[in-house]
Amino acid sequence: MGAARLDCDTGVSERFFSQAFSSTSLQGTRCAVVRFLTVRRLLVREPAPDPFSSLLDRYKRHLSEVRGLSSATLEQHIATAKSLLAHALPADAPLQALSAAAVERFVITAARRIKRQTLQHVVARLRAFLRFCFDQGEVQERLDVIDAPRAYRGELPPRALAWPLVQRLLRSIDRSSRLGWRDYAILHLMAHYGLRPSEIITLTLGSIDWENKTLHVKQCKTRSDLILPVADQTLRILRHYLRRGRPGGKHPELFLRASTPVGPLTHYAIGDLYQKRAGQSGLPLQGTSSYCLRHSFAMRLLDRGVGVKVIGDLLGHHTLESTCVYLRLETGALREVALALPTATIGLEEDAR
Repeated sequence: MGAARLDCDTGVSERFFSQAFSSTSLQGTRCAVVRFLTVRRLLVREPAPDPFSSLLDRYKRHLSEVRGLSSATLEQHIATAKSLLAHALPADAPLQALSAAAVERFVITAARRIKRQTLQHVVARLRAFLRFCFDQGEVQERLDVIDAPRAYRGELPPRALAWPLVQRLLRSIDRSSRLGWRDYAILHLMAHYGLRPSEIITLTLGSIDWENKTLHVKQCKTRSDLILPVADQTLRILRHYLRRGRPGGKHPELFLRASTPVGPLTHYAIGDLYQKRAGQSGLPLQGTSSYCLRHSFAMRLLDRGVGVKVIGDLLGHHTLESTCVYLRLETGALREVALALPTATIGLEEDAR
């Protein structure tokens, strides 16, 4: 086995086996050792080399330093770029092999599985990445000229769940397990305080001020901080979660993965856990998302007479225009300002004439 060394403190890399068990006669032994280390979580899986890692690193710096995008938005741009490179290029092909026809096929395929409004965001991210590639000399032709479906701001009003339905969803979560307490605490914060998934995952243990009963929220979208007063009920839920639902460790994040390795959640995981709990509840929640809880929070405030400016501040909106879309859902208030239609009575004798 030569000079290859086994370090069980840090784990064993797959490269070790390629050196230590290179002989054909040792392949059976190699498989047995791999199974042994895998069960004990000591096998370090090395990711396959990515030929575009350097390009994506440069693009990530460009998005962060030049365009100033938030970390969540930056992740979406990188994910779209990786998806394009993985599906629009043949295996082991250089970036120069990318064609306008391949980009168009990628967009058509995406259009079959996502909504028109979502597709517009995907196309915008593709345009940005392909424009960067052209500016950097990575491709020789402009590939960022992509047709996208038309979508209009405010075309669809936000979908808000009725508050009794939100309460039934929360009550349906089984809190007999660690995972149940975590998911219940997350969805409670989203429903009662209108937090975004990106704000949930940035909460830390230090975000809770137990003495002053406040929650310090970093609003990634607006890059501002928000101090929210927290109800006693919410504090009790968070205490229960910390005692019964949160795994131990040195991670500062408030909400962690339940599976190993323990670590912080992603905003995609928030959407997944909502879909899981909505499906398990048996409630009519088909076609909804975790953002519906945020919309329900806004509508509940509006129903209670809270001003649009205050609601916008709590939701972290840049402008009142973003908040005013909720006014379209306030049908009760619209009925109060509706003008009566004039009526006319025409006799049958006049019709006969």
